[in-house]
Amino acid sequence: MTIRVLLADDQALLAGTFRLLIESCEDMEVVGVAGDGRAAVELARTTRPDVVVMDIRMPVLDGLAATEEICRDPALVDTRVLILTTFEIDEYVARALRAGASGFLGKGVGPEELLGGIRTVAAGDTLLSPTATRALVTRFLAHPETDPATPPPALDVLTAREREVMVQVAEGLSNDEIAERMFVSPLTVRTHVQRTMTKLGARHRAQLVAIAYQSGLVRVDPPR
Repeated sequence: MTIRVLLADDQALLAGTFRLLIESCEDMEVVGVAGDGRAAVELARTTRPDVVVMDIRMPVLDGLAATEEICRDPALVDTRVLILTTFEIDEYVARALRAGASGFLGKGVGPEELLGGIRTVAAGDTLLSPTATRALVTRFLAHPETDPATPPPALDVLTAREREVMVQVAEGLSNDEIAERMFVSPLTVRTHVQRTMTKLGARHRAQLVAIAYQSGLVRVDPPR
């Protein structure tokens, strides 16, 4: 199946380069290019892409606000957003995840990382590694005073097994890694993840991670 990609970047040269790279892949096609956040939202509604590759700093409407509009639109429930920006600062990562983004990459990544990221997001997974990104998520989502967002849903709707899986998702583990740790099949893990997302109203794994930290299911020691 071909992955339909919408590019949102106000730098025409970069957008053109990304377009050439993406369209060189047999399993991808670019369905539109937007030069600002408002155009990105409108194009997403008309083209219904699988993935929006979104810059943050754009005119008219910034990428984070555009991401939030796309992710809360019921008509775009199957559209994922991958943030691609030169501004890899802590606050932007946390805001992107709260807005509903499925991943966050710096523009310094190589071609294969970008293409792999698009495929990962299109498959319904996220680009949350257990290293740098997890540190940013814990910093901004583990402490309520830094995150005035709507309180997370109660976790009492989850089974013990679903909570266990959710913790490991929050640690940045893939389905295969969780399956190996729990001695079950990746399909079983995927089923647990999907049921957990449904029960908690999460669109994708990134939101599960946010809920895990906001709810206190996963805690970290505060920075010293």
